[in-house]
Amino acid sequence: MFFKQFHLEGLGHASYLVGSEDTGEALILDPQRDVSAYYEAARAQGMRVRYAIDTHGHNDYLSGLAELARHQQAAGAQPLTTLGFAHGDLGYQHRPVHDGEAIEMGEVVFEILHTPGHTPEHLSLLVSDRSVGEEPAILLSGGALLVGDLARPDLLGSPEDARRSAKAFCRTLQEKILPLPDHVEVFPTHVSGSLCGANIGSRLSTTVGYERRTNPVLRAVDSSDQIVSDDFASECLRLDRLPAVPPYWRRMRAHNLAGVPLLGSLGEPPALSAEDLAAAQADGGVVLDVRGAAGFGAAHIPGALNVGLGSSFTTWAGTVLPDGARVLVVLDRPGDLWEVAWQLLRIGYRLPVGWLAGGMTAWAMQARPLASIPQITVHDLRVRLEAGQVAVLDVRQPAEWADGHIPGASLITGAELPSRLDEVPDAAVVATVCGSGYRSSVASSLLAAGGRAVVNVLGGMAAWDNAHYPTDA
Repeated sequence: MFFKQFHLEGLGHASYLVGSEDTGEALILDPQRDVSAYYEAARAQGMRVRYAIDTHGHNDYLSGLAELARHQQAAGAQPLTTLGFAHGDLGYQHRPVHDGEAIEMGEVVFEILHTPGHTPEHLSLLVSDRSVGEEPAILLSGGALLVGDLARPDLLGSPEDARRSAKAFCRTLQEKILPLPDHVEVFPTHVSGSLCGANIGSRLSTTVGYERRTNPVLRAVDSSDQIVSDDFASECLRLDRLPAVPPYWRRMRAHNLAGVPLLGSLGEPPALSAEDLAAAQADGGVVLDVRGAAGFGAAHIPGALNVGLGSSFTTWAGTVLPDGARVLVVLDRPGDLWEVAWQLLRIGYRLPVGWLAGGMTAWAMQARPLASIPQITVHDLRVRLEAGQVAVLDVRQPAEWADGHIPGASLITGAELPSRLDEVPDAAVVATVCGSGYRSSVASSLLAAGGRAVVNVLGGMAAWDNAHYPTDA
């Protein structure tokens, strides 16, 4: 059996290619939208892709199932068989599969497990390699079991719906996960960096036995009665500690269940002069500055949004960019253009309209208007607070806030800020704070674009704590 994991750090996403060395066939699970890496891996092994499947209708990115089918058809290869849960509300063409069904590729056997909880239609694949034995070897768990955590059950409705999903999740654990042997390796779709869990560990895989001994939810469910109450399910899954949901997530699941539109031919986003970019911005384009907080704070195009290119870029770009935004990019390096483009395409945005040739140097040399956001230290913040000169807006997650925050601060998570701008403290100057200064720079750019006077706190709560300043809990 051939097995390969593909890791997208920015989305906290893992996808998989599993192949048979006997038949040369392969299956792809939970593909990302840019699919070339899967074919490169299959080609290197002399394998052809036969099957593809999503474990569930994803909320955090657009699936690559449609791109795989198009790629295979365009190449004139054997048609791809897309698999999908028989009782899922799936709008794309697929071959239905049922709980307990086996899919065979030579020595590799996939057993379909219906594992609801994260979503109602959720599937996991239990993989056996008959060349070494009949025992199951791998669980491709999707969100049914993560490293040190479980995927959140609260994405599809009301708090009552979340409690029911949590209860279904506990039954999934009791009936499908906990009976598996300790040696089974677990490879989830949601890994560290994903907001689909509250406390996902940093490793990219685990085992059933390790999780049975260390995962607090598995320990709690394993020792509980067979009939799990709603209260118990809510408590063991800690629904109150889950991170806030980015606004773009509300669009992803519907697209994935219906079938994601094809990308088509992707052209090269053009380099724009300062004059052309200014005209495009005046015509409704949104300037997305992907430089770091310090550079953005020192000088940027008025009205620009700041999301630094890095491991959290996708989540925060999807948070502050309106649906359907015509994006104009300001880069540190021209070579970053396609990294930015793919990050946006993966969450449903179009290719950037263009990018600023020559960067901010070219903009400044044309004597174009400049804006800035002061970057202050926690020592400066303490002085300003004592003088009553600022109001503090904390944009961290609820669990971070509960662990300690600046006295007198207000909490609006970064994910909720675009829809709660009218709740931002009514103060002459707002100081934004997060854990380190990254998320607060995103938030400060959003507030500044709306006309608010803001300062960004460098080092965030880490610096505040290291300075031994007081906190409330």
